[in-house]
Amino acid sequence: MGATHVTVTIRNPAAPERHWTGRFLVDTGAFDSLVPRRHLEEIGLQPLARETYVPAGGSPIDVDTTVGRIEFMGKIVGGTLVFGDGDAEPLLGVTALESGGFEVDPRTQQLKRLPAVLLKGLRRRTTRE
Repeated sequence: MGATHVTVTIRNPAAPERHWTGRFLVDTGAFDSLVPRRHLEEIGLQPLARETYVPAGGSPIDVDTTVGRIEFMGKIVGGTLVFGDGDAEPLLGVTALESGGFEVDPRTQQLKRLPAVLLKGLRRRTTRE
């Protein structure tokens, strides 16, 4: 199986003109998205919390997180961003994928837009409502 990459723009929600664009590895095994710390700081994003994550094949670690706008393939979603090491490969996590209505096609390893974003509890409106 090959790796899936996508161009992603991260924006500071408080100052959308401040942004960074890079090539992200799509990681369906990660909930949140990871960006090298320097890029988040360059666009004015600061840590809002510390969370415990378990890297692939590793032990739990505490890392800084923040919230930002994540833009890819014509979609804009909000999401948790993990402050990665300076040499870390940017990762696009499954939360952003699902929020944007995407999945990875297992045959082609490309992102595929779902016909609709899933949301339980939402009921269809009728013309009488």
